[in-house]
Amino acid sequence: MLEVKDLHVAYGGIRALKGVSLSVQKGEIVTIIGANGAGKSTLLNTISGFLKPLRGSVQYNGKPLPRRPDLIVRDGICHVPEGRLIFANLSVEDNLLLGAYLRKDRKAVQEDLERVYGIFPRLKERQQQRAGTLSGGEQQMLAMGRALMTNGELILMDEPSLGLAPLLVQTVFQIIEQFRSLGKTILLVEQNAYKALQVADRAYILEQGRIVKQGPAHELAHDPSVREAYLGSKSKGGGGVA
Repeated sequence: MLEVKDLHVAYGGIRALKGVSLSVQKGEIVTIIGANGAGKSTLLNTISGFLKPLRGSVQYNGKPLPRRPDLIVRDGICHVPEGRLIFANLSVEDNLLLGAYLRKDRKAVQEDLERVYGIFPRLKERQQQRAGTLSGGEQQMLAMGRALMTNGELILMDEPSLGLAPLLVQTVFQIIEQFRSLGKTILLVEQNAYKALQVADRAYILEQGRIVKQGPAHELAHDPSVREAYLGSKSKGGGGVA
């Protein structure tokens, strides 16, 4: 479905990605794990068209991706960014409908809106409330619901559990699994390596802009070097922060 080959990306004179290659197959959850500054968000932002690579290619369903973010969304890739980036002054429902702004199937959009409210009943309760007044967990639900409204097949998720209390972290990962049951494919960037490796089929370890290890998630979860570098106390089930 998604094929990234030899991707090089720079900010000014700093190389953020140095020949990254990875693939995501239809129906998979693939996670990218790495420390702050490893290049994880850069990778997602490049796939989404917000950054231009120096060289390398990104193909989706066998075709090169366009380099404009709106065209990439139209082709079926949506992005849940780090920090949520909701429209604070708009209502919850208006934020959700903005996810469908490229769609022409109005009846299906309304059906998807009701489906989002079924997954996130708290959003339905607050549908006319200004999005900026929501809690952090509710804003994350809104960002995930907005991604569903695009009707894209592939969802890029950047640190969806960041800053959330442990109970909400658990909820976020349950929703990620629910998204897969709806037929979505997910490329997940997540610092909570323990939870990410639990939910993912495959994983890539990104260090200083390079993939240094890859394989089935359950195998990497038991790899001594991965456990030492990225799991630590979370190997006992830790979550996010309050």
